Amino acid sequence: MDTRDPDLKKELDAALQTRKELGAEYESELVDSFMEKVEQRFNDTADRHVRRQLAEQQMAAARGSRPYATGAPADQAHGLGFGERFAFVGVSLVLAIPLSAIGVTNEGLPGLLITWAGIFGVNAVHAMGAFSWLRRGRGQEKSRD
Repeated sequence: MDTRDPDLKKELDAALQTRKELGAEYESELVDSFMEKVEQRFNDTADRHVRRQLAEQQMAAARGSRPYATGAPADQAHGLGFGERFAFVGVSLVLAIPLSAIGVTNEGLPGLLITWAGIFGVNAVHAMGAFSWLRRGRGQEKSRD
């Protein structure tokens, strides 16, 4: 972690030091605060990445080439672009943070494992294109405009 984001490592070190000073009764608040910072960092990174991908797609469209030419053929068949796939995974990972905390708080390790099995399952189903009925409905709405 320290080679990729030294600021986040400093935040974690500060949270751990604060926990030592304040004791375990403030642990929940410290973890929540740190996780909010991690979530914000992830959101900022995801936003930058999605904006970069959209700019590349717009440039490709302006040149007359296909905007999803770099995507895998299976994704093109399902009508998925990189931005949609990345956004779905990003949202599921952001939601994984509070869901993991709830699972661990209520059931411990089994709760965490069940939570992550569900997150994995939803992402696997999405990757296989099983939610295509959602895209078909959206595509029909777009064609009416």
